[in-house]
Amino acid sequence: MRRVVLGVLAHVDAGKTTLCEGLLYRSGQLRTLGRVDHGDAFLDTDAMEKRRGITIFSKQAIIQHDDVEITMLDTPGHVDFSAEMERTLGVLDYAILVVSATDGEQGYTQTLWRLLERYQVPTFIFVNKMDAAGADRAAMLAQLRRHCSDGCMAFDDPDELAAQYEDIATLDEHAMDEYLDGETLSDATVQSMIARRLLFPCYFGSALQLDGIDTLLGGLQRTTRQPDYPQDFGAKVYKISHDSQGNRLTWLKVTGGALPVKAMLTNARRPPEAADERMNQAPATEPWHEKADQIRVYSGAKFTLSDAAQAGSICAVTGLTQTFPGEGLGFEPDAEAPVLEPVLTYTVIFGQAGVGNSGIGSADSSATNSSGADAKKSSANATNALDTHKALDTHKALVALRTLEDEDPMLHVRWQERLQEIQLQLMGAVQLEVVQQLMHDRFGLDVSFGPGGILYRETITQPVEGVGHFEPLRHYAEVHLLLEAAPRGSGLQFASACSEDVLDRNWQRLILTHLREREHLGVLIGSPIADMRITLLTGRGHLKHTEGGDFRQATYRAVRQGLMKANSRQQCRLLEPWYRFRLELPQDLLGRAMADIQRMSGSFEEPQIDGGYVVLEGEAPVSEMRDYTAQFNAYSHGQGSITCVFAGYRPCHNEAEVIAQAGYDPENDLDNTPDSVFCAHGAGYTVKWNRVEDFMHVDGGAYIDGVS
Repeated sequence: MRRVVLGVLAHVDAGKTTLCEGLLYRSGQLRTLGRVDHGDAFLDTDAMEKRRGITIFSKQAIIQHDDVEITMLDTPGHVDFSAEMERTLGVLDYAILVVSATDGEQGYTQTLWRLLERYQVPTFIFVNKMDAAGADRAAMLAQLRRHCSDGCMAFDDPDELAAQYEDIATLDEHAMDEYLDGETLSDATVQSMIARRLLFPCYFGSALQLDGIDTLLGGLQRTTRQPDYPQDFGAKVYKISHDSQGNRLTWLKVTGGALPVKAMLTNARRPPEAADERMNQAPATEPWHEKADQIRVYSGAKFTLSDAAQAGSICAVTGLTQTFPGEGLGFEPDAEAPVLEPVLTYTVIFGQAGVGNSGIGSADSSATNSSGADAKKSSANATNALDTHKALDTHKALVALRTLEDEDPMLHVRWQERLQEIQLQLMGAVQLEVVQQLMHDRFGLDVSFGPGGILYRETITQPVEGVGHFEPLRHYAEVHLLLEAAPRGSGLQFASACSEDVLDRNWQRLILTHLREREHLGVLIGSPIADMRITLLTGRGHLKHTEGGDFRQATYRAVRQGLMKANSRQQCRLLEPWYRFRLELPQDLLGRAMADIQRMSGSFEEPQIDGGYVVLEGEAPVSEMRDYTAQFNAYSHGQGSITCVFAGYRPCHNEAEVIAQAGYDPENDLDNTPDSVFCAHGAGYTVKWNRVEDFMHVDGGAYIDGVS
């Protein structure tokens, strides 16, 4: 039997979960048909999903249809949970993109299409809600060909499909040769074209009315094929979750060989000596070895235990504590960073309700009922009790949020020691509400969040060398790093250009590990750095006094010292997130919308007129547009629609203003100091960042003061 992993994707409210329900029902997997609005859909297993009527967490179900076994993954449709959706794309063999006939292609639908192209996922399209008034089959097909691909062809009518063979053949040279020979195309040729993303079968119907479901099932059975899997073991981790008993579940797809229960798994892929010369592949974490205690095959909320997971199957494994979404096991490499990422940061706030319930009382009331030294003592005791209670709440919340971060690494939970507060990154208001509800339901913690701030990034424009020296008594390490600007959106890259004759290989690998293990902050406003390549140039250790922690300190200081030098030359830049927006509104409101976009420092493309409506697409800074949805809905009186998706980071449009408001002093940030420590006369002393090169022990590497 063929095994196929199929993902279902859509803009929110397009009918994605309803389609999954229909596929399960018509294939015989369900006896009764559930509905999202009734709260009894098979794949909406979470209480929050039932209340809200949206998919929040990706779910799986098994469909047996003729000779094919389909593992169907229902993914979130709301943009706030796009990271959960994107993580599943790496394990899909095929995808169904659901488009609403009433709404047409939304801005987020185009984002999904681009992601499917990036991950090279063969795609079927199901146009839903064709029973609605005004639904136009020919217009929808033309729109799909115009906005997605010329390879979008109707597959739900055999006669129409046969008439399209000539058009299909023009998409591929081999298909054209076959068509010219017999004026038809074989199933094998069609399968191949779909698998190579040359052809995109389109089906039309109504999932709620079960119209078009059987045709879609038949099409999936005829035109999909199982990928060829190697004999060696490989697997891709795409999700981490916890069951109701607290067991940690690692969700993965086996991409080669087989995974037997009780097998020992590891993240070690090759011995250290096999790393390349620049050691760009040095591991970011220490190797681990853990046993797969259980292999669970889920369908909805229920699961069966399996003795082994074969190649092409999706399963949840217990017993693994150090895996993370996007990790590769066996021969599989780790996945690249996701395209969609949070752009807002929030602060966790604790209410005072719990204080009164704990019997602590307030300092003011204690002082009122006492006098003199007793009043001061009572007030101090109450204050200490309040501080203790807050510390306990903070610790509990941090532990709980770390658990949620384990499941969704994009949360990026951070404890700000300087500010004594917890911060996390989120996509938007809906995800914020979900996290708040999860904290209450799963951990019994009632928290709120401060107003969201923009998640800025910092980078440099010119190469600079950073030097870090750490030499308190009986410790020694010096590190020289080259910091270079990298292409926008490339993140951070690390490498080594240091000879092993100068610095031992183990020390070099340790320095690269220290570069990867921490979120390094910039010196403009203290935001994380991005789009940079950091290369180890040279360094020095001591046979007797150097310990691993010494190179950690020297490495951190070298990064910061390089950034301080770049800033002194005005070569640091602040980056801000931008939205890609799509506005659909009445023509008489176009002028207002265009004026708003210009006021927000955004840009837009030529408006597209469609009847009495106009579509305006463009890009604008998140800081200016984040609250625009409410304004748009107000002046369009509900007659328009707006979609915003993350479009990447660009130079900040009001950099000076943001820097001034932040008031960040990098030299007083003791947790991220750019200064170095040297030793003289048996004692360590601090040298300011701008004088470190006068005291350093190793000659500069390939780049000093911006001169090669």
